[in-house]
Amino acid sequence: MRRVRWHTTLALSAMWAAGAVQAQTPSTGHWTDAAAAQAAPAPVATATSKSAPRVELELRARFGGTEAIALNHLAGPVEVTLQAEGAPPIATPALPARATVPAGGRVVVANLRDEAAGTRLSLLAVPGLPVARVRHVEYLYPLRDAPLQIAQGYGGGFSHADAENRHAVDFAVTPGTPVLAARDGVVMQVEADATARLDPRATVDPADDRVRGNFIRILHDDGTMALYAHLQQAGVVVAPGARALRGTIIGFSGNTGLSTAPHLHFVVQANRGMRLESLPFRMLGPDGPLRFGQVQTDPAPAAP
Repeated sequence: MRRVRWHTTLALSAMWAAGAVQAQTPSTGHWTDAAAAQAAPAPVATATSKSAPRVELELRARFGGTEAIALNHLAGPVEVTLQAEGAPPIATPALPARATVPAGGRVVVANLRDEAAGTRLSLLAVPGLPVARVRHVEYLYPLRDAPLQIAQGYGGGFSHADAENRHAVDFAVTPGTPVLAARDGVVMQVEADATARLDPRATVDPADDRVRGNFIRILHDDGTMALYAHLQQAGVVVAPGARALRGTIIGFSGNTGLSTAPHLHFVVQANRGMRLESLPFRMLGPDGPLRFGQVQTDPAPAAP
């Protein structure tokens, strides 16, 4: 899977104003939806989106200034950074300002002085808390009744060379195969509206959520997260906030997103301070423990 920085440039390129600005949150990307209407004449706040909003930047007028509030609509925590383009405005704390926002929560990231009117702001968001303490558990092979066929393993040169995907595994599998939760956790985020794969020859921003197609992100109790990507249309059978138990069906494999062949992209990640890193993991396969570091990848593995 190509680099998709959950570094969500929640690219809330927001002009100074009171109101809510919608922005993407699982991966970096610019959004194109308009912000909420303003109660009084003020610069327009705009943002862009390629799917449903996951995080909002709300600018709320207060005496002597404006509160910049991060609203998290995900069923898991995120870390955010508020920054300004050009010279930073007078703010408390000073920009760039960082904060963590709990699942379904809202946090005032900074208070800005009125003199900052006209400043362009951007909000960066990364899923998970930067305090994950990884527990070394054995993951379950995430496919039911499917033979083991690895299209790309750890460090695959095709698309597993970046920090977020270095320890990802692409399992080649027939579309419609049941996908199982490899570990207990809370469903943090789902996407199920992708209808087909993207043309791999097209120029696509790797930070665009669409590269993953339909996917499920599950938060584990140690703060790590598992991503199951490229599921089929309507191939998600769990809802955000639900608890997924190891071995239960959470979706069905497919070929959506930026993919050249049907496969399941599986990776375990942790937030290491406004950046995602993939983590090596142990997994029990159909015939015993798997060793992904020793797996030979195909010369032309499935793209993410």
